[in-house]
Amino acid sequence: MLKHSVIAAALSAAVAAPQVYAADKKEQKELAEIRAEIRQMKQAYEARLQAMEQRLQQAQTDSAAAKAQLAAINAGAGTGTPASAATPVVADTAAPAVVAAAPAAAAPAAAGSANTASNLFNPNISMILGGTLQNLKQDPGQYRLQGFAPSGGETGPGKRGFSLGESELTMAANIDPQFAGQLTFSLSGENEISVEEAFIQTRAMTNGLNVKAGRFLSSIGYLNGQHAHTWDFVDAPLAYQAFLGGQYKPDGVQAKWLAPLDQFVEIGAEAGSGSAFPGNDRNKNGAGAVSVFAHIGDDIGASSSYRAGVSYLHTGADKRAYEDDGLTNNFSGKSNTWIADAIYKWAPNGNPVNTNFKLQGEYFRRKETGTLNYAIDTDAAASGDYRSVQSGWYLQGVYQFMPTWRAGLRYDRLSSGSQRIGLIDNGTLAWANLPILEAYNPSRSSFMIDYSPSEFSRLRLQVARDKSRPGVTDNQIFLQYIMSLGTHAAHAF
Repeated sequence: MLKHSVIAAALSAAVAAPQVYAADKKEQKELAEIRAEIRQMKQAYEARLQAMEQRLQQAQTDSAAAKAQLAAINAGAGTGTPASAATPVVADTAAPAVVAAAPAAAAPAAAGSANTASNLFNPNISMILGGTLQNLKQDPGQYRLQGFAPSGGETGPGKRGFSLGESELTMAANIDPQFAGQLTFSLSGENEISVEEAFIQTRAMTNGLNVKAGRFLSSIGYLNGQHAHTWDFVDAPLAYQAFLGGQYKPDGVQAKWLAPLDQFVEIGAEAGSGSAFPGNDRNKNGAGAVSVFAHIGDDIGASSSYRAGVSYLHTGADKRAYEDDGLTNNFSGKSNTWIADAIYKWAPNGNPVNTNFKLQGEYFRRKETGTLNYAIDTDAAASGDYRSVQSGWYLQGVYQFMPTWRAGLRYDRLSSGSQRIGLIDNGTLAWANLPILEAYNPSRSSFMIDYSPSEFSRLRLQVARDKSRPGVTDNQIFLQYIMSLGTHAAHAF
């Protein structure tokens, strides 16, 4: 029996041996193929790297040649060289360039070199053209957010009928290896030009730190840091109108730190003059407003991602005026605003081209303490303590159901909260004297659908039901176009 067992084992081993050998041979073949692929990838990478180095050397050579040509022009001008001795100045509407005096054989190459060098320092220029047709049931001249002191800024649905809207002209460029700059003009339909943004920012700081100085859209909240043409709805949420006057744009300095982590973690602080609402110009040295913010974000699987944040803005006001029932009142004191924001995005396998969904919301809470001055510059002038704690929020969802079509819903709500007004508490005034501050909770519901034939154009229809005043409902219809011309930076997450 033992002999038979040994023979059987030997036969089994003999049968299995070719199979094991075949498996080993297959594995070796697969390993050889993988090594060959890696070798090909390495060779391709080295070839691309070598080509990039050659292009860099050529660009440096072209730049040096262009500088030499420009120096020759200057030298010729200084020695009185006749104009006929120089190559004519070439004007290209897309990229202006100057071609210097040079031998005839070198003229074509010199022209190309001058074009390349000139373009390196030309700013990117982009324009946003926007317009709106508005049908409003209620008179926009009577619009107000009941329970909230007016900001004197971008509040309300705008005027009836056709409106040019707000257009933007932006110029941006790298200044040198250390700094970049941007200037954005805002042009209103009333022929008014204002500086939307004008700032410089660092380019070469280490450890994830970036510093910006000038006028800029603050990074508090989520929507505040985005230009209006990138919004998903025609107008700003009610909370932005009530607490920030539309958008908060400080004149000052900002520092951001991006943590070296796999997840998105950003912390920042800003110090500004404090002249922007909810502050005002106080004619003081140093920082009149300070804000801090923190944002985190990450992917959720292969198809989803999120970003969440919290912000705090501290500022003050000195006789911040507003109109109420034909009289001018003002507020002096401190203003502190907290903002919590979150956004969730979904796209199949991370590809948003055909379909995607975005859910976005923010919550505001503001506390102001100080003095309310009533009917200034009149015989009825009076002053008393003022304290308020007010809040507001919005939630919106936008669904792209086809490559060029999106639809969205948004709901806004404000709470005038608790207001303690000394002039009313001591009987000097009644609420009838301060009608715009009387308690109320404004709300609004909006629906939009837009069509974007390309990334440079968008047409939008929006309908809204606005209840910003007691007993009054404003049914609003907006038709909007947004067109982008020229180069334009990528939009934020």
